[in-house]
Amino acid sequence: MLKEFLEFLKNYGVIGLAIAVIIGGKLNELVSSLVNDLVMPLVLQPLLKAADVESIRQLSYNGILYGKVIGTVIDFLIVAFLVFLFAKFVLREEKVVKK
Repeated sequence: MLKEFLEFLKNYGVIGLAIAVIIGGKLNELVSSLVNDLVMPLVLQPLLKAADVESIRQLSYNGILYGKVIGTVIDFLIVAFLVFLFAKFVLREEKVVKK
C-alpha cells in the first residue's frame, strides 16, 4: 500500500506541485513586500507629497482605498511578468502559448 502511494505521488507530480505552491506563496509575499514597501513609496510619495508610507496606503476617496488598489495592481503585474519570464526562459519556450 505504501509503495502504491509513493508511485501515485511520483506519477502525478504531487510533490513537484506542492513545492511549486510553496515557492509561489513565498514569491507572492516577496513581491507584495517590494511593491508595498519600496515601489509605492518611491512612486507615490513624490507625486502626492505624503509625509509617510502608511499614509500612502491609506489614501482613500469615499471609503475606497485607492492607494491599496494601486499597490495590488502593481503587485499583480509584477507576478504576471515573472510567470511570463519563467515560461519563456526557464522552460525554454520559443513562444508562450496555452497548451
